Amino acid sequence: MACCGAAGAFGSDLSRAQAGEEEAEKTFFKLYPVGRIEKKDKSVCLRIFDRYTDALKGLDSFSHVLVLYWFDKNDTPEKRSILQVRPRGKKENPLTGVFACRAPTRPNLIALSLCKILSVKDGIVYIDKIDAFDDSPVLDLKPYIPRVDSRTKDIQLPDWLKG
Repeated sequence: MACCGAAGAFGSDLSRAQAGEEEAEKTFFKLYPVGRIEKKDKSVCLRIFDRYTDALKGLDSFSHVLVLYWFDKNDTPEKRSILQVRPRGKKENPLTGVFACRAPTRPNLIALSLCKILSVKDGIVYIDKIDAFDDSPVLDLKPYIPRVDSRTKDIQLPDWLKG
């Protein structure tokens, strides 16, 4: 376990931190899908379940939405244990931790896509596109707000992502 600070000076704190990490690994959260992604022909939409349609009020006044969904068709213990990949599946890219790229294999298969809203009607959010399989569960929607979601000015990217 990597730790900040001097372990020798804080030996009991380190063992407490390790115990806390072990306990945290036993923590589970229940996620309930709020809808499903539907892809038919060239049409893409987020079909929100009836019990959550009231939560769509006002979303139609935004141009874009952040969609959090689950990579359910990629969910295996083996794929959850992959912690390093070559980004974009390209051999020339350096071995990179999954937290430093957008790999679909990760400890928790939560995906995030920024999508252009075409319309919102009758519990359905019509979007331009999404990098997801048909019938993937939608976990949450958040409106894209530039002053909140794009505040950083000095962006740094790894070489494999440039160009």
